[in-house]
Amino acid sequence: MQLTPEQEAFGQDLRDYLETEVEPDVDELDRNGPMSRDRMLDYMGDLRELGVGHDPGTVEEYFGDLWRFAIASEEISRVWPSLNVALQMSFPAVFVEHAGERTRETMLPRLEDGQCIGCLAVTEPDGGSDTARPDVVAEYDEDEELYTLRGEKTWVGNGGVADVALVVAEDERTGVSDMFLVDYENEPWAAESIDKLGWKGVDNARMDFTGCRVPPENKLMNIVGNAMADGHGMSDIVPFPESVTDLFARQKPLNATFSFMRTGMAFMAVGIMQAAFEEALAYVDERETFGKPIAGHQLVQGKLYEMNAALVASRGTARRAAEALESGAPEARRLTSLAKGYCCERSKDVTDEAIQVFGGEGLKTERRLERYYRDARTMTIPDGTTEIQKLIVGKELTGTSAYN
Repeated sequence: MQLTPEQEAFGQDLRDYLETEVEPDVDELDRNGPMSRDRMLDYMGDLRELGVGHDPGTVEEYFGDLWRFAIASEEISRVWPSLNVALQMSFPAVFVEHAGERTRETMLPRLEDGQCIGCLAVTEPDGGSDTARPDVVAEYDEDEELYTLRGEKTWVGNGGVADVALVVAEDERTGVSDMFLVDYENEPWAAESIDKLGWKGVDNARMDFTGCRVPPENKLMNIVGNAMADGHGMSDIVPFPESVTDLFARQKPLNATFSFMRTGMAFMAVGIMQAAFEEALAYVDERETFGKPIAGHQLVQGKLYEMNAALVASRGTARRAAEALESGAPEARRLTSLAKGYCCERSKDVTDEAIQVFGGEGLKTERRLERYYRDARTMTIPDGTTEIQKLIVGKELTGTSAYN
């Protein structure tokens, strides 16, 4: 693939911003734990000016061009993966524009101002990656004409700072898993932040939605159906390229969403690898042993080879997945899961090798390598573990499910 001049310029502008405004503070920010809501909104405001955001005036530019999305995922993650995770996990906010009246009244002004943070609540304390059979239930009251949610979610990115949550729950009336948009202003939930190994800047939380009431208009299938009945196209509702929105018609909406998110995760992993490789490459010229820079030692060059090979292969795999997604190819689900699994595993390898190149220096917490390593180690679990990606790829290849 070949980037257009506009895409290349976007990437350079984004890198300039990140290196000037984020990179100088990133070590302290990461040590201090999850970003505050105000800090996140400040970054969202800056990135919005560069064409990265979820508000109606920006989201088509950000999500509508897969390569801009890929560039943003890689470049932001090269500097601070936590910022990219927080930004990407906010995407459910886009559904506010076509939600029920009560949610639009309270949240649409925030969304239009770039001040609405979203989250996707999928994983459950007891269910893990079993998205087809959620324990969270949406009970429908015929008299009030409202759903009431019952149950908890965990590991929800932005869960502690979100304005709206897209919650995977079983519709008790149909027995089918669906998604429900809840806004905190009208139906506040309880959230408890989780301390974790990597992605320290993201406020992952355990969330209790018990008692939250949701109008039928905020059920995702109804959001989509009502908007289309009003004359909106699918790309107006889900601001992805047309080829991606077609996946929503051919697959379960959550599967189509994951295909998009996993492509972003693959490019995130590439960004982390790029940062670790650059650090190692610079260090081998600085560090001397036996009277010469370690760049001249065969074993060190062997490690650089392995790191570079993993980086190049991963970037190619991520790009192939993005190409399949962009074209709406039948193999898009397989390739996006393959890219997510492969690239995230390689990011573990590359950051590990980078620490080995540094030796004892790489173990110091003031060195960025330990952060790269922690963030890379985290990559193999969210948005479907590597093991889940293998099962998806296996099913796509054989036509046989091994989930059970």
